[in-house]
Amino acid sequence: MRKSLQFILVGLAAMTGLTISPTIAAAQDLELRVGPGGVGVYDRDRDRDRYDGYERRGPRGCDPDDALDIARGEGLRRAQIVRMSPRSIVVQGMTRRGPERMIFANRRGCPEI
Repeated sequence: MRKSLQFILVGLAAMTGLTISPTIAAAQDLELRVGPGGVGVYDRDRDRDRYDGYERRGPRGCDPDDALDIARGEGLRRAQIVRMSPRSIVVQGMTRRGPERMIFANRRGCPEI
């Protein structure tokens, strides 16, 4: 009787150990953070799923104001944007020699073409 009771207890302990182990592994994605807002629980998987397909940096093209600033820095006075396309930005203005235009690629950083 004692041997069978021992065998049953060992079997129950093994079964409960198997059921507890997946819950321990799932809890590893949780983090406890203390900050200015107080104490909070942070779920790593939630934030990863939240930003899938979301561009965090904004548009990747050249900002028209940046193109104007670069043109003014190169000596173009009364600079204005004449044409904007998905591929380029054309800025026209005056220099000492007369009318001049600059063409910038519509990419981040506004490289001059």
